[in-house]
Amino acid sequence: MLAARDLAISFGGLKAVSGASLTVPAGKITALIGPNGAGKSTLFGLVSGFLKPDRGSVALEGREIVGMKPHAVCRLGMTRTFQIVQPFAQQTVRENIAVGAHLHIGGRKAALAAAEAVAQRVGLTAQLDKPAADLTVAGRKRLELARALATQPRLILLDEVLAGLNPQEVGEMIPVLRGIRDSGVTVFMIEHVMQAVMNLAEYVWVLAQGELIAQGLPGEVTSDEKVIEAYLGHGTAARLKAEAAHG
Repeated sequence: MLAARDLAISFGGLKAVSGASLTVPAGKITALIGPNGAGKSTLFGLVSGFLKPDRGSVALEGREIVGMKPHAVCRLGMTRTFQIVQPFAQQTVRENIAVGAHLHIGGRKAALAAAEAVAQRVGLTAQLDKPAADLTVAGRKRLELARALATQPRLILLDEVLAGLNPQEVGEMIPVLRGIRDSGVTVFMIEHVMQAVMNLAEYVWVLAQGELIAQGLPGEVTSDEKVIEAYLGHGTAARLKAEAAHG
């Protein structure tokens, strides 16, 4: 569905992403992991049109999209969320979601109705008439997800949508993300919550210092010595292995 080839970008003398290539398959949940500062969000910016690469190509369903504006990429069917959630604080949850719906729906009444349907998918129905400013961290994360889903994507890039959530909230979000995949939307996520990566992702790429250092099934990459050295540490790797063994 999405194919990035030899993507690279530098900021001054810093190589933020250096020669990254990956292919996101349709209908799956895949993940990009790695330490803070590895270049993960920068890579998302490159593939979604928010940043223009120094070199490389990005194809969405076979169509080259490098140089296209983010809103044009979104209209083609790929959208993204952001680490720092910034809803329209004084508007209601319903109105916030409707902003995304307006990409394809002109009328206000129809956009608000579409917003209600999206809210149901992410567990926000009871919050629809609440000002976005009054949401908890978990509620804001769901709202960010809902605003993106309202654009009717076929591919959604999730940038740490689980960050800041407690273990119970993470557990409640996992079936929501599976439901999005099951509805026909391909999910490509950046995530540090390894419990979720192991539970959700069907394939994983690992980025460190701007370079992809490993890829494969979750169990494979978490056993890779390069990944353990660069990101996980031996303690975390051992814990993940034990959790996987106990189902």
